[in-house]
Amino acid sequence: MRKSDFAFWSFVVITGIAGVTVFMNVTKTYSATTPNSEIYKQLDIFGDVLERVRKDYVEKPEDSELIEAAINGMLAALDPHSAYLSPHHFRNMQVQTRGEFGGLGIEVTMERGFVKVVAPLDGTPAHRAGVQANDLITHLDGESITGLTLEQAVEKMRGPVKKPIVITVSRKGREGPFDLEIVRDIIKINAVKARLEGDGEIGYIKISTFNEQTHTNLVKSFEKLESGSDKQIKGYIIDLRNNPGGLLDQAIAVSDDFLDRGAIVLTKGRNLQETQRAQARKGDLANGKPIYVLINGGSASASEIVAGALQDHGRAIVIGTRSFGKGSVQTVIPLESNGAIRLTTARYYTPLGRSIQARGIDPDLIVEQELPDSLKKRLGSQLPQGEASLRGHLKTESKDGQEKSGSMAFVPHEADKDKQLQYAIAKLRGLQTDIVAQKNNNKSGRVIGVSEYK
Repeated sequence: MRKSDFAFWSFVVITGIAGVTVFMNVTKTYSATTPNSEIYKQLDIFGDVLERVRKDYVEKPEDSELIEAAINGMLAALDPHSAYLSPHHFRNMQVQTRGEFGGLGIEVTMERGFVKVVAPLDGTPAHRAGVQANDLITHLDGESITGLTLEQAVEKMRGPVKKPIVITVSRKGREGPFDLEIVRDIIKINAVKARLEGDGEIGYIKISTFNEQTHTNLVKSFEKLESGSDKQIKGYIIDLRNNPGGLLDQAIAVSDDFLDRGAIVLTKGRNLQETQRAQARKGDLANGKPIYVLINGGSASASEIVAGALQDHGRAIVIGTRSFGKGSVQTVIPLESNGAIRLTTARYYTPLGRSIQARGIDPDLIVEQELPDSLKKRLGSQLPQGEASLRGHLKTESKDGQEKSGSMAFVPHEADKDKQLQYAIAKLRGLQTDIVAQKNNNKSGRVIGVSEYK
């Protein structure tokens, strides 16, 4: 299966970042006919304020921090997804979108001030060194991690390939902490995980993000599923729940993996010449077999593009709850200082022209996942948050002008307790289920596909 190669899209992300150049020495003589005379006057005011702060603030400020804060303020006033990226944060963003970096290969979280290992990734330096799930990392190269944030600790564990690091580990059942020397290597973030469900009759594919490796990993996952089952696969489940988005070109490529023709997504900028349309090409990884797509309130951006494209073409039935509703595109613009800005440059639309900004993708079949009692107590009456709840968000362009909030984004760890997953498995296998699904009214003009609802 070929990878879509839409050259334009490779420079675009559907999450956010931004930066700008400020000119400080502006002449104070203006012509009344100069189109930009007003903005020059405002820049003079900015320069005056900057000089007053530098001269009179109670403590000597850092000039670079003042300028960075001013840039951040300007971009934050636009919308929630435009932002300035310092050189450090820009490098981190590039690591995330590349999907590979120099590191140890462990999934971690923070617990009681220490870094707790969720799991070592198979075949990585941490796995080979004997790191285990639930290990607590207390020191890095002999220095305590107390007081560090999780991001700071992770940054210290990453580094140049072939360079060693000593981690101090505390492990339940073993007396006292001990050291492990691990040599960093290239770690590839697998954005796609696949397994067989329903006695080997259903292919389940979880896409957690859209980085540079997503399309390639998806193709490999399909090959793995087909070769790993001794039964005929009846259909596939594409799980996009809690997928926050990522690269636009990867969303297009993944959608194209299941479509033979037609539009995938339309993006419209401020000017007509900025309108772009991505078209599908022949080829379907699933060979026409039924597809169910799972979404929830944590499905945003690139994942909404995929769900919307497959839904509009009738190629998949979408199950779950309403998605986040982020229908804008951000372009990353590098700056000479090696930082960057993430600037909202366009809105995107599904093949049938639906803008899901501040509205979300409504599933064809609504299946609610009940929260555990512990989460109910913690959340109380707190409503699910979506794009429409973000301050300064772009307004919806839906025909009725109605904005919709997000939906719950809880997914159980245990597959047998996952109602949305179990519903899709039962339907693809043609089995009866007592899980209740509410059928949405088909008012959008979509074609309902996959042998209709069951």
